Amino acid sequence: MDMTVSFAGLTLDNPIITASGTFGYGVEYMRFGDLGRLGAMVVKGLSLEPRRGNLMPRIAETPAGMLNAIGLQNIGAREFVEKRLPALPWAKTPVIANLYACEAEEFGELAAYLAAQEGIAALEVNISCPNVSEGGILFGQDPRLAARVTEAVKRRAGSKPVIVKLTPNVTDIAAMARAAQDAGADALSLINTLSGMAVDARTRRPRLANVVGGLSGPAIKPVALRCVWQVCQAVKIPVIGIGGIASAEDVLEFILVGATAVQVGTANFIRPDAAFRLVDELPALCATLGVESWDAYRGSLKA
Repeated sequence: MDMTVSFAGLTLDNPIITASGTFGYGVEYMRFGDLGRLGAMVVKGLSLEPRRGNLMPRIAETPAGMLNAIGLQNIGAREFVEKRLPALPWAKTPVIANLYACEAEEFGELAAYLAAQEGIAALEVNISCPNVSEGGILFGQDPRLAARVTEAVKRRAGSKPVIVKLTPNVTDIAAMARAAQDAGADALSLINTLSGMAVDARTRRPRLANVVGGLSGPAIKPVALRCVWQVCQAVKIPVIGIGGIASAEDVLEFILVGATAVQVGTANFIRPDAAFRLVDELPALCATLGVESWDAYRGSLKA
């Protein structure tokens, strides 16, 4: 079976993409597999200027997932472009930049800079991070703000596709998806983490310095599947599924409910070669289950 998937002007050798915030800047994972075999990479969220992130502790394990409150720590867009991007196999594997800013116009400025870089294939707009006090999830919980950010990025993105990453921490994620689509988004990715917290009964303290963090991993997969399925019914643009994906069967489940591709996140922390293993395992599972083409299988859930 041909593993190739195409969306928003991008062509990927397979539907396996690494999720932002879980794969560093890509170069850190070179020793665990061939980056050139991945469908695409979404690098760690970038802001115009470097960010120190939140105070530690910033990660806590839970029975079926992980809480994090990193706060979008990053080296800044310029240092990434100058020192990390040249080391990535961007001519073979599309590199997608994840954008974070505090204002819509700042998103636009960041988009213009990154879209001008030859090694950047697309822009993913983070309007869904629950762990920052400015911007982040606030943009993703108000359709008007989501549309304003999407329009600002789209206006400055040139020919580069714009993917808007949605939060599940809303009453109606389909409404947010339609707002982003109507504002010009070329594709959507979902879901980001669910807001949660963990506390220590003995010390009587929260396990995260930020108190509240974002829950990811296997615990959120049912929520993610529901959100992807609902959004795929509501929009006409491609959807990238995210949330607890750790096996080839997980990948097929997200495509079954309508996703065009998937992003692998927390699994990369459990096994650094997780995304590479999925690339290897997916063709055999497709053959076993009689999946002969993505077009025929995508969205074929018998609900």
